[in-house]
Amino acid sequence: MSSPLDILRRYWGYDSFRPRQLEIVESVLSGRDTIGLLPTGGGKSITFQVPALMMPGVTLVVTPLISLMKDQTDNLRQRGIMAVCIHSGLTRQEQQLACDRARLGKTHLVYVSPERLQRKSFLEELDRWQIDMIVADEAHCISQWGYDFRPDYLKIADLRKIFPDAVMLALTASATPEVVEDISVRLGMCNPAKFSLSFSRNNISYLVRRGEDKEGMMLKILQNTAGTSIVYVRSRKRTRELSVLVQRSGISADYYHAGLAPEDKNEKQNRWKDGSIRVIVATNAFGMGIDKPDVRVVVHYDVPPSLEEYYQEAGRAGRDGLPSYAVMLVARADKGLLSRRLSDAFPPKEEIVRIYDRVGVWLDVAVDGGFRQVYSFDIDRFCVMNRFQPARVRSALGILTLSGYLEYVDDCASLARVMILIRKDEFYSLNLDAQTDRVFQCLLRTYAGLFSDYVNISEESMSRDCGLTTEQVYESLLTLARMHVIHYVPRRLEPYIHYTQRRQLPRYIGLPQSVYEHRLEKARRRMESVCAFAFDDSRCRVQAMLRYFGEKEAAECGRCDYCRARRSSDRQRVGLDPDAVLDDIMAVIEAGGCGYADVQAFAGRYGSRQEEALEILRRLEELGEVALEGRKIRKI
Repeated sequence: MSSPLDILRRYWGYDSFRPRQLEIVESVLSGRDTIGLLPTGGGKSITFQVPALMMPGVTLVVTPLISLMKDQTDNLRQRGIMAVCIHSGLTRQEQQLACDRARLGKTHLVYVSPERLQRKSFLEELDRWQIDMIVADEAHCISQWGYDFRPDYLKIADLRKIFPDAVMLALTASATPEVVEDISVRLGMCNPAKFSLSFSRNNISYLVRRGEDKEGMMLKILQNTAGTSIVYVRSRKRTRELSVLVQRSGISADYYHAGLAPEDKNEKQNRWKDGSIRVIVATNAFGMGIDKPDVRVVVHYDVPPSLEEYYQEAGRAGRDGLPSYAVMLVARADKGLLSRRLSDAFPPKEEIVRIYDRVGVWLDVAVDGGFRQVYSFDIDRFCVMNRFQPARVRSALGILTLSGYLEYVDDCASLARVMILIRKDEFYSLNLDAQTDRVFQCLLRTYAGLFSDYVNISEESMSRDCGLTTEQVYESLLTLARMHVIHYVPRRLEPYIHYTQRRQLPRYIGLPQSVYEHRLEKARRRMESVCAFAFDDSRCRVQAMLRYFGEKEAAECGRCDYCRARRSSDRQRVGLDPDAVLDDIMAVIEAGGCGYADVQAFAGRYGSRQEEALEILRRLEELGEVALEGRKIRKI
């Protein structure tokens, strides 16, 4: 039988595993539930792809991003490994073909989104497969104490009931010890083995730059560096504004956020990946599943709300192992902005209940009504007319969603969904016009599982099959919905609210502690940790971050702005030597952007020894170590 190393060599061409990879592979092959904490770029996918090829059955991989599924399955097929993904973007025939391959044992890996596990029909399909391993990728999403909690991830635990003998593997790049323990509990793991690498990325220099002119600092960094860059901001509007600013400075740039249409997202992402544009200015919607190795600089224009989020985003730099930079821009007002963001994320309970009530009035939903109904929701107009702040309304609706009172969907391109509400023996009593009957028959003929669960449909595809316009299909589906034959959730290009319970009077709205108080306390701790990272200049920034992630014995990194400043100060006290001055010059150039440094700014670091430093600088120029061009120093 082939060994893991044989598989790695045959399909990937590597002669050895990276640290911790083989231990994780051997753990799951022994049948033990396993948790792997590997930093961004640490090769998490190998840890389940290799053992999947050594198991007789299917490895089911739950991952949150369709683009990530497609990238991984495409890469595996290029290596001669059969893998499929099942997501809402496929036709019914494509989904059925993927399921058939899994059921017949003709594929090793099946990638699915967590939302798919909500469907009873899909779980019934899984029951027909031989599943040997279940992988929870981005496993921190299952923990309510994590920074990116996604309720659909909780359904992964239900798979243990269907496949009690399957081994469970949970993988993440960023989780505190508390979140790791919660992952184990939520997934129903039995005494899991835990393997982790240090969160330290030795090729990344973490720098904090202070100043009120963030635009100027950002442009200086981008102008003085080479290679691909990402600039993260917290506002969709600012992505466009800053990308225009970068373009005007002569650097190719574009913007990206969750509100863009899927085709626009793909186009912008692909142009950035193939090098057509150098800088992408984005919200945190950009990045998961992006595996571009040559990102040299990640700039955080705004301070992120947690160290987990910062580590994930900054870690997109330097995946090729070459020197790279993560720069956080900090202004005096940022600490107050973080506090306000926390307040906006958790409005007072009374305000949340008031928003719930005003939404019901706005949508004209009667008390005790609205159950399973879907309403278009123009959140901007609602906020203007009711004098609410949009950020607080979105947060309130998110908390109400977690509490089970409604479902707020801010997706700009959600697929249509249908479920049949009547029994098959009631079909004969239906009195439908010809057009509606044609659409209904097409629905029955094309989509499976309609009687037991919601099924995603395509009005455009149905229009082609029926020989009708998309508008006629839409009208016919609405007719069937009004007759209570189906429940129809149309494709939306705007936010909507789906009432998962009948509308309640305000006095009956209760928010569970687990949804409000506990999550608020965790968010406050995360904010305090990121504030300490950004504003505490008395310690190594990387050491502080690693200790937050549980590495209590972490040493100083020697590369962050604190370590560099202290090293320079130490050298001033013991005297100047040419090698030390040369190291300082290189550090100054790198910190400013790997290109040039100002002579006077460099000399000013040496206080009363400026003339001595400048003399050494001139000797270094004569020796060909650096070049002086006017008032600038350039490394050679």
